[in-house]
Amino acid sequence: MKIFNKIERLDEFDKDIKKLRRFRTLEEDLENFTNTGLKAYHKIGKDYKGISQIPGLRIKYPKIYKATKFTCRSLKGRGVRSGIRVIYAYYEDIDKIEFIEIYYKGDKDTEDRERIKRHYGS
Repeated sequence: MKIFNKIERLDEFDKDIKKLRRFRTLEEDLENFTNTGLKAYHKIGKDYKGISQIPGLRIKYPKIYKATKFTCRSLKGRGVRSGIRVIYAYYEDIDKIEFIEIYYKGDKDTEDRERIKRHYGS
């Protein structure tokens, strides 16, 4: 069963995944996150305080979100507080998720706002 009409990734997102290959379960973890976390938030309306819209971007469409609760099985014992951050766009009208960035909080503090503005700014 398809949860969203379309799920895409920016090329830079795929590069981010390659940089994080030390977390071997990341691709599978991302799929689980999409099927549970994103589905719960966008389809069922369940807010477990792990996904929030990024403030101050001045981008009206699509809405840009940051997921701070992301379970990475490669980081055993950390659960949803793994430190992995996922930045994505959600196009509500066409039901599309577009992954923008993924990073480990131990490597960098915050999302790449320049990347976001480059792709979604006016």
